Amino acid sequence: MSKASAKRVTTHANVHYETTAHVHDSCLCLAAQRTARVLARHFDEMFRPLGLTSGQFSLLMSLNQPEPPSIGSVANLLAMDRTTLTAALKPLERNGLLMIKVDPADRRGRRLVLTDAGHRLLATALPIWKREHGRIEKLPEDADALRAGLRALA
Repeated sequence: MSKASAKRVTTHANVHYETTAHVHDSCLCLAAQRTARVLARHFDEMFRPLGLTSGQFSLLMSLNQPEPPSIGSVANLLAMDRTTLTAALKPLERNGLLMIKVDPADRRGRRLVLTDAGHRLLATALPIWKREHGRIEKLPEDADALRAGLRALA
């Protein structure tokens, strides 16, 4: 290796381990991501007997509205981009839990409609969610303050 190429390889700045530890211990984004993954895995396990994931439960719940919501409004509610949402809808549609219909007010738009099977699955999943959510809320941390803080960041 020439001196010039050796110089290029070693010219990067080093981040000290103390900095890494500080970011690990104080980063709100990392803490939220880790907590979200732990909660999602927990609820995935609780919903597994129903053939449902925590993300699918949230998605189906977001469709449970007086009027069928648009794809854009659901994407906004779930903080997802439309492409990711559309991909997440496909297996639920295949399983007969929802239908994607043309918006009668704007034929270019689509509305998401829960089917009877989707409503029944939500009704079956909701007691599981209530039980587990209630158990988690009883932990010593202040769940209302946590929720308020997360909403403020969102």
